[in-house]
Amino acid sequence: MVPDRSPIGDSEAGAALLTVLLLVAILAVIAAVALDRLVLASRMTRNLVSADQGRAYLIAAEQVAATRIETLLSAHADRTTLEGGWLGTPQVMTVPGGSVTARVRDGGNCFNLNSLVERSAPVPGTVGRPLVARRLGIEQFSGLMRLLGIDRRVADQVAVSAADWIDSDAVPGPGGAEDDYYLSQKPGYRTPNDLMADPSELRMVNAVTPELYERLRPWICTLPGTVLSPVNVNTLRPEQAPLLAMLSPDRLGIEQARQLLARRPVDGYGSLVDFWALPALSALQLPENVQKQVQQKSRWFDVTFSVDLGGDKVENTVLFDAGITPARVVRRQWAGNSD
Repeated sequence: MVPDRSPIGDSEAGAALLTVLLLVAILAVIAAVALDRLVLASRMTRNLVSADQGRAYLIAAEQVAATRIETLLSAHADRTTLEGGWLGTPQVMTVPGGSVTARVRDGGNCFNLNSLVERSAPVPGTVGRPLVARRLGIEQFSGLMRLLGIDRRVADQVAVSAADWIDSDAVPGPGGAEDDYYLSQKPGYRTPNDLMADPSELRMVNAVTPELYERLRPWICTLPGTVLSPVNVNTLRPEQAPLLAMLSPDRLGIEQARQLLARRPVDGYGSLVDFWALPALSALQLPENVQKQVQQKSRWFDVTFSVDLGGDKVENTVLFDAGITPARVVRRQWAGNSD
């Protein structure tokens, strides 16, 4: 005899089935989320391991680069030239699990933003030597900007403001800016009154727009110290002629500077006396401190390293000082961070 199915029994069975289906669905969602987080955690762990391994390879690559820089400099005791095609050429080193690529450039062939100031005599009752605006550095920076097509008024304002950003006092130069101006911005901030550590600091300076900074970025650097930009006439490429012309921007044009670089001897200038004796330059009669900016042997080298470990990449840029032996690292920048 078949038992009767009451409406209440069917309803309870349906509710139980619905509950089971809901539980299964919830468990499926929980499992999917857990699996997704597990995969994410695995990827993060792998990335951390790859980053640590990549940094270890980069530190080792720095030692190799330092040795190669010393080899480059030893090829000619009196000059650094483009012989061997080292400038900007990718140098690939194979490492377990991937490769390291290094690109070297002459780190002195740029305008040193820190040359906008110089150290003055110590002030009684204070520690250290204060930084004061350097007229020659300001003139050269303004000259470089004008050679790059920037309006003179803007160029002068940016150059003076950048010097104010670095110098130790709180008195703005003509057209410049100090804390009073920057504190009025939203949000407000102060000048560091110290040497720039990275060219990106220029973006914070009065009158520097994002477009202006992007135009200047390939031409500027922040070398340690206030040394006037040490341009190596043997490694400057013709397209870098503005860096030579900025030494006398109103008298030495870009095209004239480009021709001087294009016509240099294959093995470079072994004597700067011969270089300054060229008819196009001897008539300029530039002061001695400006002439000394033109060099025939490089001291600073920028090396960009990139590690590729199966698609995981780690990069850094290192500034080497080859003025001493062995060449040493004076600045290291990791993918947006510096130390």
